[in-house]
Amino acid sequence: MNDKNLYLPFEVDFKEFEQFPKIERKNNFFELIYVVDGTGIQIINNNKFQYQKGNLFLVTPQDVHSFEILTPTKFFFLRFNEYYIKTNSQNGQAETVLRMEYILQNASHRPGCILKNKIDKPLIALLIESIISEQLNQQIYHQKITEQIVNTIITVVARNIALKLPKNIKESTGEMVLEILHYIQENIFNPKELKSDRISGHFNISLHYLGKYFKKQTGETLQEYIANYKLRLIEARLLNSDMRINEIADELHFSDESHLNKVFRKHKGMNPSEFRKKFCK
Repeated sequence: MNDKNLYLPFEVDFKEFEQFPKIERKNNFFELIYVVDGTGIQIINNNKFQYQKGNLFLVTPQDVHSFEILTPTKFFFLRFNEYYIKTNSQNGQAETVLRMEYILQNASHRPGCILKNKIDKPLIALLIESIISEQLNQQIYHQKITEQIVNTIITVVARNIALKLPKNIKESTGEMVLEILHYIQENIFNPKELKSDRISGHFNISLHYLGKYFKKQTGETLQEYIANYKLRLIEARLLNSDMRINEIADELHFSDESHLNKVFRKHKGMNPSEFRKKFCK
């Protein structure tokens, strides 16, 4: 297996293959792979998916992936690492950081196109075409413009993952529940803002209606969704950072490390240290 490193906060690349390199890849970064043209099979963690023009894939550092090419394929690659997240955070782009975190926490590690919202497919195609044009022409400010387009792609991808995660969310789901999900994501580190009365007040709907509406739209209660989202954040920090358990507990406002251990063990059948040891190889 070939381990591949990324030395810049993010990078873009586009290549055409008649045969994809035979080595299975496992990266130390996150990678969005877009099929500009061509057909074949995506293989990720021993699962397979037939790909075609317009498909977009997300590959995480835990994934082992490769492609079997059936017809010559043009790929566009967008690679980014944790330093890119930190750089955006330092630049005050907190919303972009949170959306990127949402991508990282909720990647399914299974094959398949992550574009679930039909209207986003031509948008992604246009954005990627724009990046390719900027990189080929190398006009003034091309790198800054590319970075802005990259952030837009991340936002669109986050929207599609928001459509995918709660089990009852569909393309036809009302805009309101997506706004509630985004509100939760933005305020996950601020427990006071996640109380049901705060959420109902923010969206100007009754507390009773909020609970029924959210459960009907997502298949989960508000508190179940918030708890599960926190668990995904904990998992991501265990897998993708060197944060200590007590630091994670403090960030997510658990009373102490013991409380986090108890909650994590209840849902995962092991404590965070055991989880990190088992899956960080």
